Amino acid sequence: MTTSDVRRRAHELDVTVWVGKGGIDPVVDELADQLDSRELVKVRFLRASRAGTTVDELADELAARTDASVFETRGNTAVIRR
Repeated sequence: MTTSDVRRRAHELDVTVWVGKGGIDPVVDELADQLDSRELVKVRFLRASRAGTTVDELADELAARTDASVFETRGNTAVIRR
């Protein structure tokens, strides 16, 4: 699958994980479970979750904690894949 194919699939995804004021800790297991059954998961980072960090930093940390990688970030949203 080419990068443009993955990008197209990522664009069509609905957000299924929301990171709020509790930070990434409460969603690590949920994201890991979703990655077990899908190649791509779209994550939205609410303003309250950022507390002095960037979406890129949070997405990188969340991906690392789920043995995954960040495919792309755009605005407050990241697409994570295994």
